[in-house]
Amino acid sequence: MKNIKIYILSLLLGGAVWTSCVDDIAVGDSFLEKQPGVDVTQDTIFSNADYARRFLWNNYSKLYYGLPVYWNSIDNRMNMGVFETLSDTWHSHLSWDGVNRSYYSGSYSAGTEESSDATKFNYTKEEVWEAVRQAWIFIENVDRVPGMDDSEKSRLKAEAKVIIASRYFDLFRHFGGVPIVDHAFEVSNNVDAYYTERGTVDATVKFMTNLLDEASANLPWSLSAADISNWDGRFTKAAAMGLKCKILLFAASPLFNDSEPYSTAGAQEAVTNLQVWYGGYKSELWDECLKACEDFFTALNSNGIYGLVQANGTTVSDYRDAFRKAYFTRGSGGSNTELLISTRVRYTYGNNGQWDYYFPQSVANGAFTPTQEYVEMFPMADGTPFDWNDPDDVAKMFSDRDPRLYETVLVNNASYQGRQAELWVGGREAQQNPAQEAGQFATGYGIYKYILDRSANLNKPTLWPYLRISEIYLTYAEALMKTGHMGDAIAQVDAVRARVGLKGLVESNPDKNMLDEDVLMEEILRERACELGMEDVRFFDLIRNKRADLFHKQLHGLRIYRADGVEGSWSDKDPSTRGDRPTEFTYEIFNLTNSSRTWWTSFDPKWYLSAFPPVEVNKGYGLTQNPGW
Repeated sequence: MKNIKIYILSLLLGGAVWTSCVDDIAVGDSFLEKQPGVDVTQDTIFSNADYARRFLWNNYSKLYYGLPVYWNSIDNRMNMGVFETLSDTWHSHLSWDGVNRSYYSGSYSAGTEESSDATKFNYTKEEVWEAVRQAWIFIENVDRVPGMDDSEKSRLKAEAKVIIASRYFDLFRHFGGVPIVDHAFEVSNNVDAYYTERGTVDATVKFMTNLLDEASANLPWSLSAADISNWDGRFTKAAAMGLKCKILLFAASPLFNDSEPYSTAGAQEAVTNLQVWYGGYKSELWDECLKACEDFFTALNSNGIYGLVQANGTTVSDYRDAFRKAYFTRGSGGSNTELLISTRVRYTYGNNGQWDYYFPQSVANGAFTPTQEYVEMFPMADGTPFDWNDPDDVAKMFSDRDPRLYETVLVNNASYQGRQAELWVGGREAQQNPAQEAGQFATGYGIYKYILDRSANLNKPTLWPYLRISEIYLTYAEALMKTGHMGDAIAQVDAVRARVGLKGLVESNPDKNMLDEDVLMEEILRERACELGMEDVRFFDLIRNKRADLFHKQLHGLRIYRADGVEGSWSDKDPSTRGDRPTEFTYEIFNLTNSSRTWWTSFDPKWYLSAFPPVEVNKGYGLTQNPGW
């Protein structure tokens, strides 16, 4: 879907009537056309099939987009930050982003949700409730639209239901159970949409999955060629079924599904009310997740269209191209068979460097730097684990690795902008010494995913891969493992690995017992980190599995030195200072210490879920605060 941030209707003006005329509203894409002087009301919108369609299309613009793109409370993303820098795979060196100011510093509190726009995901500032209200308005009114047949009305209502479910899931993974809004609400006299009692975890999950089941019954499996050309990103049955798998995986995981609640700190009302857990371990939740995955792959095998993007050959370049196409290319079910749900933002700044403005600026300021721990998660090119104690692995660590490493992380000597990246101390990319812990390459690595070589992306919108087929494979693997189907679980992981030329888990790990659930779980989590890097997966994997051990872990960077002792860049104009292009290096692993990551060193389980803004809790409509806040 053309996810364009256009503000055509103020959903806070309330009631059935929007008092602004279309002439006075920045409509973008000619959203609504009208005769001069006619106010836009629900009667206006739903008296015309084209108006009604555009009303729904606009609601797609309120879907979640994970990268920071602009200076406002929604598009800013933690003030140039991202969730993944709260995990063990990426680190932020941007001292003034929300990551450092609130989370690394340990200063985050419930009050921060009111005083700052730079928290992970604010309960009231992410357009969730606006999207939910607009979707329900559409569902409740589209049947009266003339000139639109019943099959289209059913399909569009189904799309609106997926919008609601996806926006609820965005809240659910940050807050747990939330108020269930099952109809359009008026916004007047300071009475808001979500002014209803907080739902339990179970009720919230059933609300989302029921909407998705209803939507699946009325959506086409995939988009037609015409729809892909004009409306790539519209929800399909495959998208709805896949999102259901993702939701049920999160719900069945230990955060909510365990013998004990995740936190015993103060404010336990949400625990007692089962709004932050199921009240005990329920194995049937894994059965439900497994069934959803089985249903998805049964439909996939029957209908085709979607699937893992496969390489056209067996070279590293072939594997890299396939992996990049899977997350980066538009055309859900068309040219990109892997993308189930994607969102994008169009933003312009009036010059040829418009794409190179905000997200790349945050990159250049060190907002997303890969950790040594993350780089070591990627296996060697044959699929065997990287071993820092193996000299042969170290010698080949930047030349003979999992192709996904090169597509996710910029490593030393990698092909970059028509040359080789110089990440050694004093090199062209790493002008500053990483010991200073500042800038884009402060850990000895840089981000490559989404950025790529920049010139290839100039003036092009970058889509957000909200859900891909590869994630469903790995979700299926976890559900199979949790229900005792170990061999089948391994096969799902191996299918994802094979796409980039890696051998299977068992063959690649002869010293590990892959039939041991603890061992296989670690491999699945590692595989998810490598396959789905910077797609909002690793952080939530740690959250849903209550992995305090990894939140406490000391993280590292890598100093790279030319083995010949020359510190000048090869790109220096003076050959006497640059030496020959280096081919051999020495390495030094160092601790990441900037901003001390107090949240990690003094991690408290209450951090697993965010706090609700106290002003919302204090309104007294039944919103209980999460434990510890």
